[in-house]
Amino acid sequence: MITSVIFDLDDTLYDEIDYCRSGFTAVAEFLTTACEVKVPAERVVESFWHQFNAGNRTATFNAALRELHIPFDQLLIASLVRVYRGHVPRIRLPKESRDCLADLHRSYSLAILTDGYLPAQRLKIRALDISGYLRCILYTEQLGRQYWKPSTVGFVRVLETLHVQPSQAVYVADNPVKDFIAPNRLGMRSIQVDRPLRLHREPPPDASAAAHHTLNSISHLPALLQGLD
Repeated sequence: MITSVIFDLDDTLYDEIDYCRSGFTAVAEFLTTACEVKVPAERVVESFWHQFNAGNRTATFNAALRELHIPFDQLLIASLVRVYRGHVPRIRLPKESRDCLADLHRSYSLAILTDGYLPAQRLKIRALDISGYLRCILYTEQLGRQYWKPSTVGFVRVLETLHVQPSQAVYVADNPVKDFIAPNRLGMRSIQVDRPLRLHREPPPDASAAAHHTLNSISHLPALLQGLD
């Protein structure tokens, strides 16, 4: 019997692209105020999006500043990364996600297991206002980056905290490259939410990484869980 539902955060409960938009806006405002860059903030954000949508997601700031002919060095880039990760995000929990959490909260123990930089992930949780639904939040960054998914260590910790066996829990996430390998290995059920705007669209590397179930909306999750029981 399923008693616990463990969620990923980004692109599972909300659209991560909204966080990117919020972060790019914060960085552009920082550049045009604290750094006194003469390029309008709107133009800076536009350049960030151009680079991001072109697939340049590891050196977005470098490429955008180069495109805008704004001088930079690695100290400035490091400052921009800190602003991005440390900004208070302007994101909201979609209605279908809040309704889902409110529904499941009545019958299941809910938790979150999420990778990512710790301050940023904590700020996202706060902005989305979801901690009241959760019995456990595990940020794998607290364990060490070597325990980011697909490591099983974080999952085992959450299961121990909830006092459940793997067969009693499901993991709900979005990215088949890394999200479902560990829960599948542990004997949990895995469920992919295929949000229309999700960022990670690579296929699973092999069958062992694929989710057991796929939903096109998180609103269908309560019915699926009832079916599994």
